[in-house]
Amino acid sequence: MNALELRKLNYTELQAKLDEAKEELFNLRFQLVTNQLDNTARLSEVKRDVARISTVMREQEIDAWQSQQQEEA
Repeated sequence: MNALELRKLNYTELQAKLDEAKEELFNLRFQLVTNQLDNTARLSEVKRDVARISTVMREQEIDAWQSQQQEEA
């Protein structure tokens, strides 16, 4: 999922996606340790997804904070 698609989601949907990605990352790491993982590149993909989701969530937090500051001024 790319950043443009993620920016269309609201904060709660992003939080759900982040939880799913972290759970998948946990499972992939577990499979890697037990030598059951076939596609090791998937680890990097999921790590990047977690980073993308976290970045978009932070962007939304900053936007909300800035709009709140402008309303107070």
